[in-house]
Amino acid sequence: MPKIVGIGETVYDILFENNHPVNGTPGGSIFNALISLSRLQQQTEFISEIGNDHVGEVIVNFLQQNKVGTSHVVRHNNAKTTLVLAFLDEERKANYTFYKEPFKQEVHRKLPNIQQDDILLFGSFFSLEATIRKQVLHVLQTAHAQQATIYYDINFRKAYASKRVELLPTVIENMQFADIVKGSDEDFAYLYQESDPQKIYNQHIAPHCPIFIYTQGAAGARLFTPTFSFHLPSHIITPISTIGAGDNFNAGVLFGLMQHDRKTLAQLDIEQWKIILQQGIDCATHVCTLYENHLSTEFAKAKIELLS
Repeated sequence: MPKIVGIGETVYDILFENNHPVNGTPGGSIFNALISLSRLQQQTEFISEIGNDHVGEVIVNFLQQNKVGTSHVVRHNNAKTTLVLAFLDEERKANYTFYKEPFKQEVHRKLPNIQQDDILLFGSFFSLEATIRKQVLHVLQTAHAQQATIYYDINFRKAYASKRVELLPTVIENMQFADIVKGSDEDFAYLYQESDPQKIYNQHIAPHCPIFIYTQGAAGARLFTPTFSFHLPSHIITPISTIGAGDNFNAGVLFGLMQHDRKTLAQLDIEQWKIILQQGIDCATHVCTLYENHLSTEFAKAKIELLS
């Protein structure tokens, strides 16, 4: 069965509303997408690192309960799992504070058996961090050699904007490995100080990767390919929390892609892409109605039933 392999950071999110904690859940951008994909009955494997502490145990149990493969999740002895405090503002967007201890030992891990029918999902600062870049690069090279579909979510946060010049060569290298690049309006405001998605595609994405997904929160999403582009609107809702919206957009898109032959990715037509992108919008919208970072099992079940 084709699978989705994700590589990324694992954290434990504590959500605050009006400066009071209202929820705690395992998280991380790739982590969130894989949990939702597993609930959508996709086979998933996760490559990550956590501490060998109680929080790490909670996270591993959560992954296993949701049937995400944990064979490649490394537990570091005498290390603490990263905690993230997320404070919701009036627009239900989060301001983050990270409590993180760098893992001291370098890990030489055996990779999952990545095949041509598989998808590799990666992105965020985890894919740019110098201390683990060699490991990330090895995963990218392996997936590329096997001709797997590679999906890169830039997810470039405001906290990294001061390092953009230093990080840009690595972002570009990531794009060069990718078959699909996804980024939000906020990502490109911080990365390129640019808000025109057509210019972003022409100048910064197309020279490296042919397919570009540009998300704009409540304003919807756009897709650019060498032959066509289009925009889809978002659903109008009153959000409870926007945490995990982009991650679950990715989950929806990958769920949609798994219904197609990815060997002919370049041949997907505009109507097929609209269906795929709509899956992303649906999943992102649903998560915005929850305090959780992942699709509810009921929503995932309903999505699966629509395919039968």
